Amino acid sequence: MEFQMGSWGGNGNNSGDEETSNASSREAKKSHNRHTAQQIQVLELFFKECPHPDENQRRHLGRELGLDPKQVKFWFQNKRTQAKAQIGRADNSVLRAENERIHSENLAIREALKNVICPSCGGPPIGEEERQRNLQKLRLENAYLKEEASFHFYLLAKYIGKPIEALMPDIGLSKVDVQPPPTFSVPDTFAAPDFNVDLNPGTSDGTLYPEKPPSEMEKAFMAETLASATDELIRLARVNEPFWVKSHSEGKYVIHHDNYEKIFPRVSHFKSPNARIESSKDSGTVSMNGLKLVDMFLDADKWVDIFPTIVNKAKIIHVLDAGMPGSKNGCLLLMNQQLHILSPFVPLREFYFLRYCHHLELGLWVIVDVSYDWAKLESEDDPSTSRAWKLPSGCMIQDVANGCSNVTWVEHVEVNDKTQTHRLYRDLICGSTSAYGAERWIVTLQRMCEKFAFGMMEIPPTHDIGGVITSAESRKSLMKLSHRMVKNFSGMLTMSGKLDFPQLSEVNNSGVRMCVRKTSDSGHPNGTVISAATSLWLPLPPETVFNFFRDIKMRTKWDVLCNANPAHEIACISNGAHPGNCLSILRFSREQPFVPTENNIVMLQESCIDSLGSMVIYAPVDIPAMNQAISGGNSWEIPILPSGFVISGDGRANTSSGLGGCSGSLLTVAFQILISNPVSPRDLNMQSVATIDTLINSTVQRIKATFNCSNLDGFS
Repeated sequence: MEFQMGSWGGNGNNSGDEETSNASSREAKKSHNRHTAQQIQVLELFFKECPHPDENQRRHLGRELGLDPKQVKFWFQNKRTQAKAQIGRADNSVLRAENERIHSENLAIREALKNVICPSCGGPPIGEEERQRNLQKLRLENAYLKEEASFHFYLLAKYIGKPIEALMPDIGLSKVDVQPPPTFSVPDTFAAPDFNVDLNPGTSDGTLYPEKPPSEMEKAFMAETLASATDELIRLARVNEPFWVKSHSEGKYVIHHDNYEKIFPRVSHFKSPNARIESSKDSGTVSMNGLKLVDMFLDADKWVDIFPTIVNKAKIIHVLDAGMPGSKNGCLLLMNQQLHILSPFVPLREFYFLRYCHHLELGLWVIVDVSYDWAKLESEDDPSTSRAWKLPSGCMIQDVANGCSNVTWVEHVEVNDKTQTHRLYRDLICGSTSAYGAERWIVTLQRMCEKFAFGMMEIPPTHDIGGVITSAESRKSLMKLSHRMVKNFSGMLTMSGKLDFPQLSEVNNSGVRMCVRKTSDSGHPNGTVISAATSLWLPLPPETVFNFFRDIKMRTKWDVLCNANPAHEIACISNGAHPGNCLSILRFSREQPFVPTENNIVMLQESCIDSLGSMVIYAPVDIPAMNQAISGGNSWEIPILPSGFVISGDGRANTSSGLGGCSGSLLTVAFQILISNPVSPRDLNMQSVATIDTLINSTVQRIKATFNCSNLDGFS
């Protein structure tokens, strides 16, 4: 009983003692966990230097301050959390103050805009209209980008062979959205301005060839080729160094082969020691929007129309992918084209290549050209065509203001025609980039776009002496006729179907090239046409030679067919900013130019000049046909047979101040004569051949005599 009582009483006393002891222990522990001011000062200093001490540093601090390493660790953790919270509170205070300030300014601006009206018409607030336009534009852009994304996901799923759900990121598209868009069109906001110049409404040269379509394996190889070519072209177009360096001779960009091949290793396609690489890069602004340019580049006929002095022929062999309607994104063509220099002495360059259009972003396209060995279609044994292989080349087109575009052009080809190049053109073709380089494409594109823009003007700069041209339709009709004349002349200089007449060459060593062809198509005279052309070198700047030929007062010095009758300009239309870019109607008479005579013929002449060369092309047209063109009638039915001159620099070192920095000029003289009775080349009358040979040689001798260089053999 006592034991129990004692046990009970003892337990009660012990419990009270334990509570007292625990309270004392907690107080002692709490007192122990508090850091002294000195400890905190040392920890603060160390924290400023190193907020994240490692284990050794914490152990050293603990020994120095009489603290457990865990205490040091927990202190630094707490300190970092505290510092982060303080920084956050400070940032929040600053941002809150800034937000309040911007909010106040926004309210003030809104109140001010409520009272703003148009100062000229007193219309509604400008800010609200602008806001609505911007919102509408953003909605159109959003719909456009969604449509683009939908199409890309569809193609990706189709060619990779994976389900769409596995490829589609979270961009707000459902599986139903990802379908091939059958009726996609570019919104009006981004549409190209209307351009109604119908360059070639006649027969199409871009015939599709259904035979031998590419297999699925070939398509896969084409896709792989294009993927690497597109990546390469984009990098070459956007970046100068280390891929591009400026040449010492011309100051133009050429590829640095060592740096290029480190990034893009390639295999040579020609084993000949005469094979060489041509590379160039240039850029410029043209007066046509990007979408219109893309459309012209992807149409074989329009491609020839916009580059008639470079592209002789172009055909689309297969349309492998029509691309997205509107933007043309993904369009893939297998094409053939022939490029030429406007001289009978230089063979054509022929390419079989893939052309691909990639729409990088809104208002930015890249057109990629890369050669493709389509069953070895190149005519390796044809001496009239030089062997060439197009490495990744093409252009990047960027929309800029006022319906213009900035175009960056890259040309990169491997050629094997050095042994075929005539010595007269060797410096121009083998020693410079002026012949087939990027600068020539850019300059020609700028000139043609300028010409088309002048043709679309309602009231272009016009010098109409006799009141002959009275309407915009008359100007457009004459410009179409003149454009066809330039195309006809440029194509003739390839001398397709050329004939050799050794008996003539042995007598006069003229170097005249001739060809004979039958013509019966609409727009061509009906009969047999003899074409003759030659090229020569003149020790004069190209611009001096051009000014001589376009000066109608000097025409009697070289034109043997005018019978010494002076030329009179009865109408002149400017088709470019340079005064030498114009279209003229000439009449030859000793009488007053507007008085009718027995001569029922006038001369249609176009002269054009740019930084790389010039042309003066003319063709006789009977007065009823000219009246038909002037009245705005169908000028495509008017038969035309042009002759003329092509002038360029010689590609030699800069030893004078001539156009293009050349030491002299290369002049091509070309004539065409119609034989009324159609004959075959075998039955061709040698008298006709001798007549045109005499005509061209007489013209050359007159030109040399005028420039006091009759002693030159033409091939200096």
